[in-house]
Amino acid sequence: MTDTLIAIISIFVGMMGANFLGVFKKKFSLQFIGNTITGIFGSIFFIKMFSRLGFDPMTIMKTGSLNVVLFSINMLVSFLGGVLGLIFAKWLITKMNK
Repeated sequence: MTDTLIAIISIFVGMMGANFLGVFKKKFSLQFIGNTITGIFGSIFFIKMFSRLGFDPMTIMKTGSLNVVLFSINMLVSFLGGVLGLIFAKWLITKMNK
């Protein structure tokens, strides 16, 4: 696995997190395209913000093989980034509509 592939998988997992939240909690849904876009940006934001702790794609592949623990943490943070990105976007939209 390469660094680029890990980054793409992270973005995809964030996108899935936002869409899962939209499916299970209808009040947070921004439809499929809105959920996807906020999931992508939320995932990227969280990975960039927390990657300094040592689970960015370059650190995961530093030894030449996949570090499964760091990869799992990366996927979890990416999923949560997508979910929290959607929650923040919905909160911002409701605040702006008042």
